[in-house]
Amino acid sequence: QVQLVESGGGLVQAGGSLRLSCAASGGTFSDYAMGWFRQAPGKDREFVTSINWGGAITYYADSVKGRFTISRDNVKNTLYLDLNSLKPEDTAVYYCAASKCTGQRSGSEYDYWGQGTQVTVSS
Repeated sequence: QVQLVESGGGLVQAGGSLRLSCAASGGTFSDYAMGWFRQAPGKDREFVTSINWGGAITYYADSVKGRFTISRDNVKNTLYLDLNSLKPEDTAVYYCAASKCTGQRSGSEYDYWGQGTQVTVSS
């Protein structure tokens, strides 16, 4: 059983940056591909980005490509998401999730989820 805890969210002006972290415990972190999803008020949860177990393979939603960067530290059992050039439409609760399969964009393919961290971008 893997426990995931996100942190690093907050309020930032448009054009600003944030770094989200996701600390994993209770399992072997490097056994899992990891992903970030987000859910804005009144909208469905959407895929943001994912990374394979070793960190060499990443996938991004078109809406964040070139602005967001996913990375992981398998020694620290931590997943990161660097958010740059933030836009008001990036406002959402951001969730990290763990999957046994690489490259999954569907939330149903992820086995474990964190509680989420709020990111709010003001215009």
